[in-house]
Amino acid sequence: MANEPEIRVDVDLSIRVFGMDADGRPFSQNAHARNVSMHGAKLTGLEHRLKTGDTIGLQMGNQKARCKVIWVVDAGARKIEAGVKMVEGQPCLWQKEMEHKQQAAEPAPRSAPSVMDKRKFPRQRVPFSLEIQDESGPGTNMRTRAADINGGGCYVETLLPLPAGRHLNVSFWVDSEKITTKAVVRTCDGGVGMGIEFTGLDESTQKRLQRQVEAMAAETKAAQKAQGTV
Repeated sequence: MANEPEIRVDVDLSIRVFGMDADGRPFSQNAHARNVSMHGAKLTGLEHRLKTGDTIGLQMGNQKARCKVIWVVDAGARKIEAGVKMVEGQPCLWQKEMEHKQQAAEPAPRSAPSVMDKRKFPRQRVPFSLEIQDESGPGTNMRTRAADINGGGCYVETLLPLPAGRHLNVSFWVDSEKITTKAVVRTCDGGVGMGIEFTGLDESTQKRLQRQVEAMAAETKAAQKAQGTV
């Protein structure tokens, strides 16, 4: 049912939290995720004040995800708690822990509904190489990898993202062809990264790029399955 409350599970998971604090300073610290769901969690043990509405990063093991700060309770040093909600399309870092807890429960609860990605092309979490040039400064070049990408844009993790609205030239390889496209920064998450839209790609090139990143994602998933990591 549409109004059925989302399943939440009590856990105590060590995670890394990073981004920009409420004073505009970058931070990175260890904390705990508790009372988790497929789309969010309560964070405890925070040492840095956070601001509601900001985007921060979470890391558990070798997996990362971005989330929005929904609420903050500040009761003093090391007693800051925050509620976070995963950004659309981001992986659930504690999915295995939730499934394990749910399987042990009686009766077994239904899985929470997945969030539908409304993008034209689904994002793929693959390390895709890019070269970014800021149009406002000839000396501003960045060779990096996208954290996730699709035919219409990507997200680049960086402590010092460019401001929203900044115009860029982005270059990458599709098959054996080097593509350079106009682009614009759509989202700027201080201490975490920036979302970039490819504004100069025709539909045919978007589809070619999408096929390539989906093939890369399939190869990565097959390799992980062979190693028993998924």
